[in-house]
Amino acid sequence: MPGLVLFGRRWAIGSDDFVLPGAFELFVRLVWWIGIFVLYTVHKGQFNCPGGGLLHSYLLGLIILLASIICALCALVYVSMQGTISNPGPRKSLPKILYTRLLLYFPEFIWAVVGAVWVSDNSVQCEKTVVNGVIGTVIASWIIIIFTIIGVVIVFDPLGGKKTFYLPEGVSRNLESSHSGQLLYNVKSSATRVWEKRIRLLCCCIVQDDDHRVAFTSIAELFRSYFSVRASRVLVLAVELWGVLQSLLCLVQDTDLVPSDIAAGLILLHQEQDKMESCPKEPEEVLCHSPSSLVTDDLDVELENAAHYMLFAAAAYGWPYYVYTNPYTALCKLNGDCCRNRPTDSEIMGSDRHNFHFGSILKITGLQYRDFIHISFHNKIYEIPFFVALDHKKEAIVVAVRGTLSFEDILTDLSADCEDLTLEEVLENGFVHKGITQAANYIYGKLINDGILNQAFTIAPEYRLVIVGHSLGGGTASILAIMLRNSFPTLRCFAFSPPGGLLSKSLADYTKNFIISVIVGKDLVARLSMPNMEDLKRRIVRIVANCNRPKYQILLRGCWYEVFGGDPDDFPTELDGRNQDALTQPLLAEESLMVHRSPSYNALEEEPRLNSPPQYPHLYLPGKIIHVVEECSSKRLCSSDIKYMARWSNETVFSSILISPKMITDHMPDVVLKALNSLSQEHGSCLSCQTREYNPSAV
Repeated sequence: MPGLVLFGRRWAIGSDDFVLPGAFELFVRLVWWIGIFVLYTVHKGQFNCPGGGLLHSYLLGLIILLASIICALCALVYVSMQGTISNPGPRKSLPKILYTRLLLYFPEFIWAVVGAVWVSDNSVQCEKTVVNGVIGTVIASWIIIIFTIIGVVIVFDPLGGKKTFYLPEGVSRNLESSHSGQLLYNVKSSATRVWEKRIRLLCCCIVQDDDHRVAFTSIAELFRSYFSVRASRVLVLAVELWGVLQSLLCLVQDTDLVPSDIAAGLILLHQEQDKMESCPKEPEEVLCHSPSSLVTDDLDVELENAAHYMLFAAAAYGWPYYVYTNPYTALCKLNGDCCRNRPTDSEIMGSDRHNFHFGSILKITGLQYRDFIHISFHNKIYEIPFFVALDHKKEAIVVAVRGTLSFEDILTDLSADCEDLTLEEVLENGFVHKGITQAANYIYGKLINDGILNQAFTIAPEYRLVIVGHSLGGGTASILAIMLRNSFPTLRCFAFSPPGGLLSKSLADYTKNFIISVIVGKDLVARLSMPNMEDLKRRIVRIVANCNRPKYQILLRGCWYEVFGGDPDDFPTELDGRNQDALTQPLLAEESLMVHRSPSYNALEEEPRLNSPPQYPHLYLPGKIIHVVEECSSKRLCSSDIKYMARWSNETVFSSILISPKMITDHMPDVVLKALNSLSQEHGSCLSCQTREYNPSAV
């Protein structure tokens, strides 16, 4: 922070991002220079061979060129080490050094071409050691040039040089002027187009129809509103300051976060959280319930049910989950089943070559072929796979919905606009996640209109309906349960690790009677919502702005802490005892806008605009929430013999994203199943112990 400006455009890299890559290249260049110097010195008088004159000039020029590059790299690394993330002043000379370093690529490219020509000349009869040294030099030169080009492509910012970002000279700087409004619209439109192109490129292998195109535009709007919303805010500040800064681009470079700033902010936030967790809590704050003693009977029953139905939610993933959890034996077992009889084609929708998906579902659930009413592997955007089966153990008709496993599923996840869900029984109709709601509508149509549930209840009329799913499947199952609640009053739903931004408050409260959500640890997805993402962005900006350590120190110490553990570093953060007024000083334009919004800015934000991003109200997890956490928390990724404990929780606990190495792994279905099985088995063993203890015949 800020993004580096070179060649008249902003790049997605900061002036303090050259320490580590520069130091690595410096080490390589030093070793390279020493090797070439030794080679030249040892063979100084032996260049009388055919082609030796060119070789002598090549090596001598390479030594001088490498020495120049080493000097430029030393200056580049030294200057990049100065200052802090929010104080780039000591690094103001870095662009000039970088221009010098980039200019040295031209003679290096020429020397690489000369070396390649010399090596390919069959008439050269020089000593083999020298020839091999030149070959190694040529290869190293081309590798560095190729990696440099790749690096330039990675840090290229498509919006860094948009002409639409500049305020024309002489244009009125009144916020309400048509020119200002048009400029804001151009900024947003340009950002949306860039994100839409990126998404289309990422999904180039998917057959695209109208639904895909609508989803691409919607997701591009979402990404633009989160990653590029600062552009419009910074423009407003420029208008209010009467042209102190000449263009939106210059302002964005003072406020935007580059990727390494985000990484540093996440590291600082993680260590801040660990320091907070290590602080002693008040007795009333400790609400954990050990599964072996303090849990209520209600929680025990729900945990046992959750462990049972999580098998169905995991089975919905098909063979990828089965192979992932049984890497050595899965393929052999599935190959043995691929030629066995299977249900008729009318009972299975979608492709399942070699019976791998269905064979995996059978092995995971332990059910028989005859227990399945309907199986759908059909997968498009807003249309996700599911199956309907008879669970004789629990006397239930289970609808299991698959979670995210394809690009189409990801597009469904990212279609995060809000839409109304009309329910007559709910006094205040609420908002729901648009993409997940459309997926639930698709399954609802299949279950009701195609008569799947009628068929199931004809076979087992006394069974109750249970809907389960994990991740995207958990969110879809929850909304589907809301839709089916009127027709099936005894319906139950188990949502494992559902997305956090799913239901409005009124709908979340309505579902507490029939939905159970299960969250493990610091699961990221359960905390994902647009307000939470905005909160995380503000926390990152605030914490990096108030840290007086250079970025490279934050990254190095943070990596050591994440891998090897230890005590959190005592980086100056918002917990270091300073008063709140000092913490909220507008060190950056972005921070100023966060803390002190002007009336004009508020008016501008409230004014509806064409193609303005959708408003994202607070959305919550569905139903009653069981939070499963580690009893003895291990902050490392690799740990064994983990013991879990469970407690009833509420949606406010998940109103902030927690940073942890396990924030992704805690979401995985195998981890959720392992945690639930551990709790269920421990509770079962305790009950058997109590039974033996009080059994007179056992005395």
